Amino acid sequence: VVAQNVPNSDWEKKVTEYFKEKLKENNATNWVPSLNDVPVHYLKPNSLVKFRCMVQDMFDPEFYIGVYETVDANTNARVLHFGKYRDVAECGVSYCCGLYSGSRQTFYCVPVPGESAWVKEISFLIFLNPQFYAYISASQARVSPSTSYTPSRHKRSYEEDEDMDLHPSKQKEQHIGSGGDSHGCVEPKRLETEASAGHHLISPNCSPPLDLNFPLPGEKGPACLVKVYESWDSFKVNDVLEVYGILSVDPVLSIVNSEERDSSTLDPVECMDTAEEQRVHSPPASLVPRIHVILAQKLQHINPLLPACLNEEESKTFVSNFMSELSPVRAELLGFLTHALLGDSLAAEYLILHLISTVYARRDVLPLGKFTVNLSGCPRDSIFTEHIYRIIQQLVPASYRLQMTIENMNHSRFNPRKDYAANRLVSGVLQLASNTSLVVDETHLEQGQLDTTGVHNVTALGNLITWQKVDYDFNYHQMEFPCNINVLITSEGRSLLPSDCQVHLQPQIIPPNMEEYMSSLLTAVLPSVLNKFRIYLSLLRLLDYSISDEVTKAVEEDFVEMRKNDPESITADDLHRTLLVARFLSLSAGQTTLSRERWLRAKQLETLRKARLQQQKCVNGNEL
Repeated sequence: VVAQNVPNSDWEKKVTEYFKEKLKENNATNWVPSLNDVPVHYLKPNSLVKFRCMVQDMFDPEFYIGVYETVDANTNARVLHFGKYRDVAECGVSYCCGLYSGSRQTFYCVPVPGESAWVKEISFLIFLNPQFYAYISASQARVSPSTSYTPSRHKRSYEEDEDMDLHPSKQKEQHIGSGGDSHGCVEPKRLETEASAGHHLISPNCSPPLDLNFPLPGEKGPACLVKVYESWDSFKVNDVLEVYGILSVDPVLSIVNSEERDSSTLDPVECMDTAEEQRVHSPPASLVPRIHVILAQKLQHINPLLPACLNEEESKTFVSNFMSELSPVRAELLGFLTHALLGDSLAAEYLILHLISTVYARRDVLPLGKFTVNLSGCPRDSIFTEHIYRIIQQLVPASYRLQMTIENMNHSRFNPRKDYAANRLVSGVLQLASNTSLVVDETHLEQGQLDTTGVHNVTALGNLITWQKVDYDFNYHQMEFPCNINVLITSEGRSLLPSDCQVHLQPQIIPPNMEEYMSSLLTAVLPSVLNKFRIYLSLLRLLDYSISDEVTKAVEEDFVEMRKNDPESITADDLHRTLLVARFLSLSAGQTTLSRERWLRAKQLETLRKARLQQQKCVNGNEL
């Protein structure tokens, strides 16, 4: 209602409040179509949509006309229009006159890098049937979709809406099929796959091809220009958001990419930008749609099996119910990972601790809670490490496997850099969302020469592991961006990279056919059990943890006593690592405080781990 468009009115606030309340009703958030699941050409322009994404870059603020008046050239009739949540004014043959304007911030957003196929699948299932999430919550994941789920129908286009309303039998259906890809998981089919199948897309009248600037190679999904109207300073680069807003795909938005564009249609200020900047900041809306944000929230996690916010009452019930059955879930997960690690239960224990680790605080420059594990003793040039990654991929919401070869080190871009000609941040492999699992595979590393790029990339990996930060290259200076990335290094001997903990693999099983053995692990586990593993690992990372004064004093006395008996047996670094092991060991059992029992168990695990390393050192005659 444009009559309300008075500069001093609070109609804008009422719009936000209205949608906020509506989205709380009857799982309404699950009914809103998502750009993560539905191709943009199958969504109504100017309709409400949502998008789960990572902020890859932030452009300069832009002005918009909040309210404008049109005067009909023939009749002189005056009509008020509302310009917020729009990119293009509806003037037609009329004259336009802006009554008041505002400013908005534009974020360049991409799907969460390395997002697992199962996250997409389950999110898509919830969209097809919003009751599915309630079903999961009620049954504590006893029932879940098959990991080989494939929809039996394509998503309908908005042109078919009327037909669907007349024929209810054509409404949402789902089919649980069998089979799967090499990752043990089939992504939900999208009509015509995806409009954006990779980094580069060729758009009409646009040459060279458009680079969607995804951090990881081979990523799929739309990039979006997300336009935020309020509190944009509360968001930063690499934040993971879920935004609800108005979809804008007006063809006029593509005009700046047309060689035959009419300069009179462009804003004079915009014309001051370079052609490259215009091309990057105003890509074709069919490839990079715009979302005008009504609501935006930072996500604690992207696991669709968990409530989005754990502080609400319903969420607390979910957490309480799951925690009551934590012990058998941990036991099953330990058994599953033990089989995956060829019967090595000690390595499986440490892998669980690694997967639930997270940076919980920073003291000066030191990140507290990081727990990078170097799994050494992995077979060289074997498919073993690839399958370990596939298993991790099935357990965590976002992951990436980085094969550390001379070729990759010398030719990949790890650190993002600023491109001043296009006025954008060019992404790099290490521009990842918080809580991403990064598996660095050294088993294919061969002798060779690292060039300057390779040396910089190895240094960047080392800084990520040690300081949990990535240096972004702004040409004239480096800017540190803190991160929270779980790094697992698989190697034959001791890794070339730093780590917090080295665990040497001791296989108890030597499968005659490694491919068959590793592949059978995922097919053997029930989908409902796999979902429990996923909830377990995501939930425990979000729990608070503390150590009482009494236990702190006991640990200090224990440390002094160990130093007294054998000063060289334990250092301050050993104490710090043992405290980390104790922390994650407690959390893995659902305990948010350290007990004497868990402290002793942590010491035992560390003793076993060190003894194994010493034994291997004696066998090889050199340091691992």
